Amino acid sequence: MIYIKSEKEIELMRVAGKVIANLFEVLEKVIKPGVTTLELDRIAEEFIIKNGCIPAFKGLYGFPASICASVNDEVVHGIPGLRKLQEGDIISIDLGANYKGYNADAARTFPVGEISDEAKKLIEVTRESFFEGIKYAREGNRLSDISHAIQVYVESHGFSVVRDYVGHGIGRKMHEDPQIPNFGPPGKGPRLKRGMTLAIEPMVNAGHYSVRTLEDNWTVVTVDGSLSAHYENTIVITEGEPEILTIL
Repeated sequence: MIYIKSEKEIELMRVAGKVIANLFEVLEKVIKPGVTTLELDRIAEEFIIKNGCIPAFKGLYGFPASICASVNDEVVHGIPGLRKLQEGDIISIDLGANYKGYNADAARTFPVGEISDEAKKLIEVTRESFFEGIKYAREGNRLSDISHAIQVYVESHGFSVVRDYVGHGIGRKMHEDPQIPNFGPPGKGPRLKRGMTLAIEPMVNAGHYSVRTLEDNWTVVTVDGSLSAHYENTIVITEGEPEILTIL
């Protein structure tokens, strides 16, 4: 069932979203060679709690940390640990915050020092594909209009869209209906209605879209070892342009 949110509910999600947006600015400044992903997790958890929220990922389905930290060929769900970031890496950080029972969710991919031109292009195309998609996040359109726009933009730049993981509705639960693929034909799925809250999250590979899960049963990597990037925001369908809750 797709839940339509009241203005009061959306306001609670706005608070969580603003905390996430501010946290990404903090993390961007500390991401550099030599920093461990565990340090990033500690910084994120402390920031979320200090700002009156609960880390929404910690314990979710048994996940052991407050952020997902996925480096280079890791697509999603990387577990923070003692790995030190190195010059030229890229790191995707996915995180959520819960405020008074309501969630927001977002992801960014950051460069670590100087990165390759391919990595720069991958990060930029992944980010821009989100904005191409939400051009169609308007009342009356079909859900897959967003999906199709993301896929067309990504593939026009020579990259591929991950098929195995998708965006989702969000609210009292981190993952609600509907599922939101980043690929597929337009004109399918439910019609978008005012008050829908959605987490749109393109996951884009430099090589083939195939992925596999490592032995930790969490970390998802590209099968061909190619780089992967992730960009996500929580949005609200309005009577006009969508509102993005996780951008300042």
